[in-house]
Amino acid sequence: MTEFFTATLGLNLNLVWFVLVGVLFTGYAVLDGFDLGVGVLHLFIRDDGQRRLMLNTIGPVWDGNEVWLVTGGGALFAAFPNVYATVFSGFYLAFMLLLAALIFRAVAIEFRDQQPQGWWRRTWDFAFGLSSLVVALLLGVAIGNIARGIPLVVGDGGEIEYAGGFFNLLNPYALAVGALAVTLFALHGGLYALLKTEGELHEKLRRWILPLFIAVAMSYALMNWLAMPVVSQMENSPLFMVAVAINCGVFICAFIAMLRQRYFIAFLSSCAFIVTLMVLFGLGMFPNLVISPGALPGAPALDMYNAASSQRTLAIMLVITLIGMPLVLTYTVFVYRVFRGKVQLDGHGY
Repeated sequence: MTEFFTATLGLNLNLVWFVLVGVLFTGYAVLDGFDLGVGVLHLFIRDDGQRRLMLNTIGPVWDGNEVWLVTGGGALFAAFPNVYATVFSGFYLAFMLLLAALIFRAVAIEFRDQQPQGWWRRTWDFAFGLSSLVVALLLGVAIGNIARGIPLVVGDGGEIEYAGGFFNLLNPYALAVGALAVTLFALHGGLYALLKTEGELHEKLRRWILPLFIAVAMSYALMNWLAMPVVSQMENSPLFMVAVAINCGVFICAFIAMLRQRYFIAFLSSCAFIVTLMVLFGLGMFPNLVISPGALPGAPALDMYNAASSQRTLAIMLVITLIGMPLVLTYTVFVYRVFRGKVQLDGHGY
């Protein structure tokens, strides 16, 4: 099987899995990004009916969106186990907080309509909004630390280990990426909610979109200013600069489409902005998966070769992926098609 992929098709299985893991996490950022954003905006809505409408916009899809995170984590574990071990051991406390926030978020969605009392619903609404905010922030901080680099040492057995602590993760660049994740997901969620709502809630969301665009632009500028030492080694890469230009272009397209009230185009442009951000992250890291700060020559790093599973494992996983991915994509398209259109309040909602 390995010979079929490598010799017959000429595939570099390590490169294939580098791209596939990136695709899975990008799919999660695009899909779960908007329902995390809906959760962040949920914090600023006071009317119970409007809160129910916001939950109804993501009700049929939020749990399916999170499957992409589980799949991405599983693929990372199977394809690059050394990366999984190093990152999860180094980010252990942060990932436990992330897991707790994901659990509270799911519980809040399901529990808020189990009792009619106002205080009960407000409590779970706050838990839903706060946990959505925490998830978005922690995901951004994690990506910021991976892009910047984390302290690595070579252990006694030759394995590469994380050498920092929890507070090493709270550096200015990572926090700036976290702020960008929160504001970007809020904008992404607001654009999605505009497609799904009408009336008073629709108008309220429309008034919020311009400040959200400004917040994203400011967070983006701050991240890039703090990222100058991080990306200095990539300034001469034509492909990287083309990706930067496309990334800025789709953000401008989203803004123009919003001004023209073409909300579907604005939402698609927001999706493209997230995708190109992830592409920039991948280009900046390639071929590495985990690096030390500054990426100094000779510094320990985990790349798509020294951190990978055996070629046979990668080949078997690729066969499983070629069977499973079309099913996941078909399910995703089916669900979004079935539940397209505006949401309404009825006895079957939240």
